[in-house]
Amino acid sequence: MNSSIIKHYFPEISKRQEDKFIQLQDLYEFWNKKINVISRKDIKELYIRHVLHSLAIAKFIQFKPKTGIVDFGTGGGFPGIPLALMFPSSDFHLVDSIAKKVKVVKEVSSELELENVTSESKRVEKVAGGFDFVISRAVAPARKLWEWANNKTEASISKRKTRGIIALKGGDLSLEMKTLDKPYEEINIKNYFEEPFFESKKIIYIPL
Repeated sequence: MNSSIIKHYFPEISKRQEDKFIQLQDLYEFWNKKINVISRKDIKELYIRHVLHSLAIAKFIQFKPKTGIVDFGTGGGFPGIPLALMFPSSDFHLVDSIAKKVKVVKEVSSELELENVTSESKRVEKVAGGFDFVISRAVAPARKLWEWANNKTEASISKRKTRGIIALKGGDLSLEMKTLDKPYEEINIKNYFEEPFFESKKIIYIPL
C-alpha cells in the first residue's frame, strides 16, 4: 500500500503535506538500513502499520494551533512525525531512551523540514513537563503512562479533550484498564479505517 491511502482518508491535506507524506517511504527505507527501527515486514507496510495507525489520533482529535504534545517512546518517530505533518501549527516533542532511534527522528524531521518537531534521548520519567497532551504507541501499560504523564501536562480548566493521554493500543485491554482505575475513553480504530490491520486496534484517551 502506498501513500495514496493517506489522501484517501484525509482528503483535506494540502499538496505540500501530501508531498511530505510521500517522502516517508524513501526516508524510512534509507534510515532503516542504517539503524533498524522498523521490521522488514513492516517497512513494506509503512503507510498502514505506522503512518495511518499514527493518524488514527487525527481522526479522534484535531489539535489546535500552539498545542504542546509529547510523544513517549517514539521509536523511529511514531505517532509523532505523521501527526506533526498533519498538524503543522502544533508543537511536538519526541522522546525515546534509545539514542539511535532519536537520531532517525532527527534526520527524518530535518529532511521533511518539520519546524514543529523537537526530540531528545531521555527516559520519559526525566522529561520536563508543560505539555497539553501525551501520546504513545504500545509503549507501556495505561497505569504506567498515567504515572509518567500526571506531572507533564499543563493545568487547565477541565473540558473535554483539553489535555490528557492519547495512547494507541491493541487487543483485549480489560485487565489493563481495570488496573488503571481512572476515567478513560476507548475508541475502536476500525471505526475510522477499513483495513483488517485495524480490527483490534484502539485509542485510549485518559483525561488529566
